[in-house]
Amino acid sequence: MGTIKIQNLGFRYDSMLTPLFNNFNLNIDESWKLGLIGRNGRGKTTFLRMLLGQLTYHGDIQSNVRFNYFPQPVAHPESKTADVLMQLAGYSESDLWRIQLEMDKLKLTDEVLDRSFATLSPGEQTKALLAVLFSQNGTFELIDEPTNHLDIEGRQMVADYLKQKTGFIVVSHDRYFIDQVIDHVLSIDRAKIQLFDGNYETWKREFDRENDSEQSEKQHLKTEVKRLTASANQTKQWASHSESKKSKGNHKKREQNVQLDKGFLGHKSAKMMKRAQNTLKREETAIEEKKGLLKNIDDIPQLTLNYERPHQEHLLLVADLQVQRNGQDLNQPLSFDLQRGQRLVLVGPNGIGKTTLIKAIMGQHQLVSNGSISFNATIKTSYLTQNFEQLRGSIADYATAYHVALSELLNMLRKLGFERSAFDEDLSELSMGQKRKVSLARSLCEKVNLYIWDEPLNYLDVITRQQIQDLILKVQPTMLVIDHDQAFIEAIKTEPLVKLKSAVYAD
Repeated sequence: MGTIKIQNLGFRYDSMLTPLFNNFNLNIDESWKLGLIGRNGRGKTTFLRMLLGQLTYHGDIQSNVRFNYFPQPVAHPESKTADVLMQLAGYSESDLWRIQLEMDKLKLTDEVLDRSFATLSPGEQTKALLAVLFSQNGTFELIDEPTNHLDIEGRQMVADYLKQKTGFIVVSHDRYFIDQVIDHVLSIDRAKIQLFDGNYETWKREFDRENDSEQSEKQHLKTEVKRLTASANQTKQWASHSESKKSKGNHKKREQNVQLDKGFLGHKSAKMMKRAQNTLKREETAIEEKKGLLKNIDDIPQLTLNYERPHQEHLLLVADLQVQRNGQDLNQPLSFDLQRGQRLVLVGPNGIGKTTLIKAIMGQHQLVSNGSISFNATIKTSYLTQNFEQLRGSIADYATAYHVALSELLNMLRKLGFERSAFDEDLSELSMGQKRKVSLARSLCEKVNLYIWDEPLNYLDVITRQQIQDLILKVQPTMLVIDHDQAFIEAIKTEPLVKLKSAVYAD
């Protein structure tokens, strides 16, 4: 295979003061399995769109392959799945076998082909679109967050599938997933873009090493800026004092009718002032250089959690609980006792009723078909839903609606890597990652005893995920969590997983 050559690539959205990419150069071997890593808003999807030719950029991108993008937009989701997939691939019915071959590797049966695409589960849609992607020859695949809406089993199935493939770029924030499928990493940081030969763990080790080094350098730079600023202020005072002294001396001597060599005094004064100005200029230049280096350091501040440890030992007791959808039981009876300081993680396949069960706990009792929920009435709870796509309005309005101080919310967003330029945007205009951060920041600011989070990590970058994980381990709050990120689950859980089983397979 050949090489994708990127030369002097530059790009900036009209609303941006600084470019996302500036004179960026890179050669990508078309056999690589390249993972794209970086904080939300750093330009990962933008980079993929430039490869696709969807954005006007400066520089040059050369390649002899055709790029394919996932997820592909489906124009008519109500159509039969077979027709949707053939239309996306540009196939006739005689070529459908190519897609079926890839579907089989993803454990997706031919039965879905006769169903409307809209009736497929999110996991089935993901697998079907990936099958189309890899059924075509001579293409280089651009895969943008394939693990969204996939449960743990589905993520592992897609990971096993991608292990067999070559020639793609994948954007994913699931550390366990991406670590399995890539052999190179392209990291888009605040001040630089770096390429690593290896997987996520390779990048993480280097990132931690550089971060430790930069923090040490940052402290040194701050000390230097402080010293230079003090020196510059002293120089200004000295220059001002010299000028004042010269003026007073001239006035006094005029009163004494003393004849002075005005040319000599003027020359000496000018020389002193020039020296002071040159010294001040050097010091101010040095200050700006040091401050410029500080701006290049990508701070990852520690988050805070407004958690109040409850006095009660038992916060939530669920006994033989079954939830329903459209009158149909979803799960086998489930029981658990959530106690102070525990973090329970609820797991199970998509569609089995995890979110429905959480909604029932939060008060939608019509969803309960059997069993009981005992929730201590004095417990203050922060509920983070997985449905945040419909956020709209200003951040100020959002803060008011949830009775959170706007200053606290904005400060938390900054700690989560949220750019100040997005503060004035309508929430509906934000990216999915930014929307998730808004709802997450709100939950972190709320003063509560219990956190109930439904897929909190969806769309969040790997750095933010690590921030959240570190925060939980530091504060040790009481939590009930649904998530599919295995690395995160293993790190934060304090008890065995609470496994929800389908009622369909009940004895």
